[in-house]
Amino acid sequence: MTQDKQTTKNLVIIGGGFAGSTLAAKIEKQLPKEWEIYLLSKTNFVTYNPLLPEVVGASVLPSHVQAPVRQMVKRTRIRMVTVDHIDYEQRKVFYHNNEPGELSFDELVFAAGVAANTTMIPGLHEHTLPLKTVGDALQIRRQVIERLEQATIHPDAVRRKQLTSFVIIGGGFSGVEVAGELEDFLCSAQRYYKNVRKQDCCITILHGTDRLLPELTEKLGKKTENIFKKRGITIKLNARASSVENEKVILSDGEVIEGATIICTIGTATHSLCQSDKLPIERGKIVTQPDMSVEGIDGIWALGDCALVPNAQDGKLCPPTAQFADRQAKFLAKNIVAKLKGKATRSFSYKPVGMLASIGHNKAVAEIYGFRLSGLIAFMMWRGIYLLKVPTLARKIRLFLEWNWTMFFPPDIAHMGFKRTGED
Repeated sequence: MTQDKQTTKNLVIIGGGFAGSTLAAKIEKQLPKEWEIYLLSKTNFVTYNPLLPEVVGASVLPSHVQAPVRQMVKRTRIRMVTVDHIDYEQRKVFYHNNEPGELSFDELVFAAGVAANTTMIPGLHEHTLPLKTVGDALQIRRQVIERLEQATIHPDAVRRKQLTSFVIIGGGFSGVEVAGELEDFLCSAQRYYKNVRKQDCCITILHGTDRLLPELTEKLGKKTENIFKKRGITIKLNARASSVENEKVILSDGEVIEGATIICTIGTATHSLCQSDKLPIERGKIVTQPDMSVEGIDGIWALGDCALVPNAQDGKLCPPTAQFADRQAKFLAKNIVAKLKGKATRSFSYKPVGMLASIGHNKAVAEIYGFRLSGLIAFMMWRGIYLLKVPTLARKIRLFLEWNWTMFFPPDIAHMGFKRTGED
């Protein structure tokens, strides 16, 4: 790639996730024509992570939770590249794809998000399946089906039960939603496997605190726990994993939890670019001013999961959720434009609408504007809200149709292969 000749001013956004793509879509309507907008990302699509558990349970197709960024923006120039480093003195971003390239910037935004941290517990990387990408969700679904196929032909009943034992590390939103989807999937798929009994399919959630869903109220966390227990899901609270071995998790108190499939929904790691000594870093994230600018370097901003953004609404740091990333992106677009016009920027302030979590069996728990809901009403609200937030109209329609399809037909239990012709 050749170096860009800077004939105009450049706004460069690093990260094409929910925060970065939303920012690009909003700010391109407000920036003067002499400004060019570049979005640099390893992928050319946005993944709507709250729906990844539904990919695991075959409730939706993988393509329904991804949207091409190029269909979400108009002026913005997309470059599917890996950013190598940033020269803050020369104000250039260096990247590569097939060839190395560089791009000058006048304003730079970090929206790099986070990845799975598979090194926080010994054996986590080698023996667990993370859930951060669509590829992760498909791999979990593929292994669940593989375990069912193995169990149905294994002659030993004890081993069959081991093969159909699933352990989920983490009882937050992702862990709870994966457990609900997985239990639904096993209930529907088990009848196609003659030697697999539903009572032999065991799901265990390991959570490090005294209740599930700590993001919600204690009452909703306890209600979720009771619902899961009635459905046969084992809940172990105050259970911290000290290490993971092949088909087993060793807890800090020495207890061993066995399962042929271990799913990890905890642990995040920020992008290496966010670890620069030029940036104010705390807990591995970029510390921002109240307006999302970075102190000490003019024209640098950060938002989303890779940033610690103070919320003027309550004086606390913003949680790493899609709800806050969306609001931060819209707010930052206004602040950048205000700065370029010589006007004062504003401190980010947002009062969240609430939180929702799907728990399977067409049920959910929710806390909206202080009201606590559960059951079918909460589930319909959960689907309605996420349907509105999924990018592009085409994805909304396809997702709506797919959700209705799965209400009347069994899940897809095909064991998807990713091998090329000629591979064993």
